[in-house]
Amino acid sequence: METVWFMIVAVMLAAYVVLDGFDLGAGVIYLVAARTDLERRMILRAIGPVWDGNEVWLLAAGGTLYFAFPQLYASAFSGFYLPLMMVLWLLMLRAIGIEFRIHIEDPVWQGFFDVVFFGASALLAIFYGAALGNVISGVPLAKDGYFFEPLWTNFRLGENTGILDWYTIMSGVVALVTLTVHGSLYIAVKTEGDLCRRARSFAVMLWPVQFFLTCFSLVTTYFVRPSVMDNYHRYPIGYLVPILVFSSLGAILWAAPKGKDKLAFVASGLYITGMLVGAVFALYPVVLPARSNSQYDLTIYNSAAGHHGLSVGLVWWTIGMILALGYFVFIYRMFRGKVKLEEGHGHGY
Repeated sequence: METVWFMIVAVMLAAYVVLDGFDLGAGVIYLVAARTDLERRMILRAIGPVWDGNEVWLLAAGGTLYFAFPQLYASAFSGFYLPLMMVLWLLMLRAIGIEFRIHIEDPVWQGFFDVVFFGASALLAIFYGAALGNVISGVPLAKDGYFFEPLWTNFRLGENTGILDWYTIMSGVVALVTLTVHGSLYIAVKTEGDLCRRARSFAVMLWPVQFFLTCFSLVTTYFVRPSVMDNYHRYPIGYLVPILVFSSLGAILWAAPKGKDKLAFVASGLYITGMLVGAVFALYPVVLPARSNSQYDLTIYNSAAGHHGLSVGLVWWTIGMILALGYFVFIYRMFRGKVKLEEGHGHGY
């Protein structure tokens, strides 16, 4: 049952990154790809019906984590208290940037909230990547299952490192580039004309950077935590994951220049899923590794809730997930196709 809930949490986190990831990527290219007010409103209209719904997956994943692995929830939210507060503020600022920009007609304030939307989106992508980097490299867990780290120290790995070091910053850059490509391809799918071509060109231009960072991150991850290969040696089926990752990258390179935006966007989603699945597969059954002493690792066994609660919760989770998936299918089908916006449409989308 612990393994089932481990996979459920992983799936929900992957769904959040894939879905809200294109919203974040759209925010990153927002100031550069969109040259006019009309084009910026087109980007906002492209993500407008779904961005807040996509964020629900983050709340649902956090709630599921609290229910299934309370010790992990308590330890992670205590040790990462400061960066979590920063993430919450960035989520609020991003929402403020979108909503205030829509309802305020003054060009000066619109420009201000455009910058807020861009900045919050870029920083969120970096913070999410750094969070994954911290989980992979490990945290200074004590015997009682708790830890504390400053935001940064000397940016080097070691016993006295902070939340930000060269490896976690590298992970943040990987996430930023990946989600920028993902968001660019989504905007290319949803728009037409010059904006579509510019968004597509961003994805093509960033592809070599994404490929290099993917290779570099995989190599450095092995040197930072060699044990990540243990599960791959034990279960060779895991080698299908890097095949999926690099096949998806190849599909993006083939499809995007040809204008096959939907195929490229799906490949980008598979790439993100593959990277996350690869990390989860490498860590299993550990959910939060201890940096100095593996005996203090939090695993799915010593951090999970009781078996009866997990069994009953699985029933209610299944019902809730069916309702949520039905809602998302309905919303995405209702707003499928290219967005269109006419001059003189007024403020807002």
